Amino acid sequence: MPHGKRIEPMHLGLIGYGNIGQALTRRISPDLLPHLTVLQRRASEAVEGITFVQDINALIDASPDIVVECAGHAAAKAYLLPLVNAGIPVISASLGVFSDAAFHEDITAAAQASGTSVIIPTGAIGGLDILRALARTPDLTVEYQGIKPPQAWKGSPAETVLNLDRLTDREVFFSGTAREAAATYPKNANVVAALALAGPGFDAVQVELIADPAAPGNIHSYAVTSPVCHYQMTVENEASAGNARTSETTILSLLSEVEAFAQGQG
Repeated sequence: MPHGKRIEPMHLGLIGYGNIGQALTRRISPDLLPHLTVLQRRASEAVEGITFVQDINALIDASPDIVVECAGHAAAKAYLLPLVNAGIPVISASLGVFSDAAFHEDITAAAQASGTSVIIPTGAIGGLDILRALARTPDLTVEYQGIKPPQAWKGSPAETVLNLDRLTDREVFFSGTAREAAATYPKNANVVAALALAGPGFDAVQVELIADPAAPGNIHSYAVTSPVCHYQMTVENEASAGNARTSETTILSLLSEVEAFAQGQG
């Protein structure tokens, strides 16, 4: 728990209760989370302390203080806008959804109209404070490499390019913009969306996605060049226990944002 201002108990809403949602709620003290409402479209077994709902109107009617989306791009696109229109702050784990320019424009306008917040977590990457500052400079370039073990790319279009079960050497299987990467690899490329949103935009971040049998974990590396600053950053993340595609840091990043919001309530 962060030091400083007292964190107040809150009514948290979740969209999705898979690996990320469950890991997140396990890390929040029950004293700080007296109310938890989870939107999950399929029926769920009863869990003490959790109210499950199956449609967005029921979640809105429950009046959570803030909602964390951790169910993927389709859920983010379906549910974030109604929540923001209702004046409920949201934290989205599925940042790649903002690669859809029309959706990004709509939710930005809705947040301004309702006076609420759409919080962008840092996820599995760092250095975004510097990148946000440099976004004001001309000729900013960002080049990103995402390196993961082959099994972390299973269930993605990488399977149509590589034989992930028999890969023996490092292979680049995607090169393109952050917009293309976020749209094509939505379950793996949210980091590129975080870089794009903090920096020069989805069409200006260049991306390579790599499968490497020797990778010790999920590695995110990027280089930034601007007229006033040059820097490189590499973050090596441990995969979460329940999903090789998701870094443990992503869950901790969501926790940090939830706690910061709760701290601001006091």
